[in-house]
Amino acid sequence: MGLNETPSANRIHIGFFGRRNAGKSSLVNAVTGQALAVVSEVKGTTTDPVYKAMELLPMGPVMIIDTPGIDDEGGLGELRVKKAKQVLNKTDIAVLVIDASEGIKDTDLDLITTFTAKEVPYVIVYNKQDLLDTIPDPKPNEIYVSAQKQDGIQELKEKIAHLTTVEDEKLKIVADLLHPSDFVVLVTPIDKAAPKGRLILPQQQTIRDILEADATAIVVKEYELRDTLLSLGKEPAMVITDSQVFAKVSADTPNHIPLTSFSILMARYKGLLDTAVKGVIAVEALEDGDTVLISEGCSHHRQCDDIGTVKIPRWMKNYTGKNINFEFTSGTEFPEDLSPYKMIVHCGGCMLNEREVRYRMKCAVDQGIPITNYGITIAYMQGILKRSLKVFPHLEAILEELI
Repeated sequence: MGLNETPSANRIHIGFFGRRNAGKSSLVNAVTGQALAVVSEVKGTTTDPVYKAMELLPMGPVMIIDTPGIDDEGGLGELRVKKAKQVLNKTDIAVLVIDASEGIKDTDLDLITTFTAKEVPYVIVYNKQDLLDTIPDPKPNEIYVSAQKQDGIQELKEKIAHLTTVEDEKLKIVADLLHPSDFVVLVTPIDKAAPKGRLILPQQQTIRDILEADATAIVVKEYELRDTLLSLGKEPAMVITDSQVFAKVSADTPNHIPLTSFSILMARYKGLLDTAVKGVIAVEALEDGDTVLISEGCSHHRQCDDIGTVKIPRWMKNYTGKNINFEFTSGTEFPEDLSPYKMIVHCGGCMLNEREVRYRMKCAVDQGIPITNYGITIAYMQGILKRSLKVFPHLEAILEELI
C-alpha cells in the first residue's frame, strides 16, 4: 500500500451476503463498475471472501467484500459459511442480497437476526427485479434492483451511503492531545518486517495525524533520541515510541516529558484502551502451564526476533518466572472459544478496522478472558505503564486500582 492510499483498516467495509445464486457477485460488479467477482449460474462460485479496496462515490474510500453463499452445503460448504460469517466481524455495512423471484427465506431471516445482534446497519436488496411481473413497494431499508440490467444501482449506492455515519469528531490517533506548533518526537527503530524504504503503518498514520494538528513530527531511531532532545531548542510536547524499545526510550526521556507508544495510541484509536489497561494485570496471576494467546491483526513474514512470537513470550516468562504456554494467531484468525486461555495479548490492530477490534474485545469480555495489547503489556512489565498513560487523564482512576 502506498503512502497516499487510505489504509484498509480506515475504509468503510461493505459486505455483500446472501444465499447462493442470489446474484451477490453480479451485484458487486454492478455497484463497483468492475468485474471484481466471478459470475456463474453454478451455485457456490464464490468460495472465499473477495476483498477489493476502492473509491466508491458517494462514500469515498471503501472495502467491498463479496462472500460465499450462506446456504452452502457439505463439509467444505460449512467452512465457506464460517468464513462468510467471520466477515461480519469487520463489516460496517451489510448488504443482504435476495433473489426477488424466490423471496426471503429462513436463511435470510437468520442473517438479519445476526446483523441486528452484531449492531451492523444493513440494507435488503431484492435482485433480479426484471424477473417480476410487478415490483412490490419496498420498506425503508429495502430496494429492488437488477444487477444484469443496471436498474436501481445508483439508488442502492445512495442507500448504502446513507447508512454510513460520518463522524466529524472522529477520535484522532494523537492530534487531539496536541496544539499547533508543538514538537512531537517519534522513536522508530527500523523494523525488519517492514518493506524496504517504508515505515510501518502506525508510524505513517501517526505522522499524518500530527501534521493535521499543525504540529511538527521529528522522527529518530532509538539511539539518536538523547542527542535529539538536547539539540531541539525547545522541549517536545510528547515522545512516542515503538514498544520494543520502551525501556531505553523511557530512560532517555526526562520524566516531565510525556511519553507513550504507537501501540497504546492505536489501542485508544480502536476502542481497546480502557479494557486493555484493566486486562494487563492478569499477567500477575499466570501460573505454570497456563496458556496465553498472542494475536496479530496482520500476517507479515516473521523475523528471527519477532515482537509477537519471540520477544513478548520471552519477556513474560522472565517477568513471571513461570513456564507459560503460548499460542499465536495472525491475520483474520481469532478463536471463537477463548476458554483455553488465561489472557490475550493483542497487537495494536493497525491492519484491523475498529469494528473487528471491538468484536475481538467483546468476545474476550463476554467469556471473562482478560485482553490487553503489546504496548501496554511491555510497559507494565518494564514498570513504566503509569508514565506511558499519563497523557490520558481519564485513566487515572483505573491506574490507581491497578498499580
